[in-house]
Amino acid sequence: MDVPPALFYTKTHEWAKREGAELVIGVTAHAQEELRDIVFIEVPAVGRQVKQGEPAAVIESVKAAFDIYAPVSGTITRSNQAVAKAPQAVNQDCYGQGWLFAIAPSQPEEASKLLSAEEYHKLIEQAAH
Repeated sequence: MDVPPALFYTKTHEWAKREGAELVIGVTAHAQEELRDIVFIEVPAVGRQVKQGEPAAVIESVKAAFDIYAPVSGTITRSNQAVAKAPQAVNQDCYGQGWLFAIAPSQPEEASKLLSAEEYHKLIEQAAH
């Protein structure tokens, strides 16, 4: 299972990468493998305020639709319109071109509650058993 060590993770299978004052958000390899063929992505509008844990985006696969949750509270600073137009990018490169949106955190301390790569790996291992 691909769990890059430099990223942070949530129990709901989002990843977060610090880029300057922003956190870039996407879904993990585990999540996209569970979803399989992603056919639609709704990314949040730039400027939207989100609270930690609330739905910020939607991903639909041929199997089902899932909310993507904000790992921290803040303002959406960027949305990946390319992935909205070509949702298969998430299946092809979930940690790169398949990113979904970026947040400028309003409560940076919330990021300390995110999981390390090791903690996330344990979480998905436990769920498999």
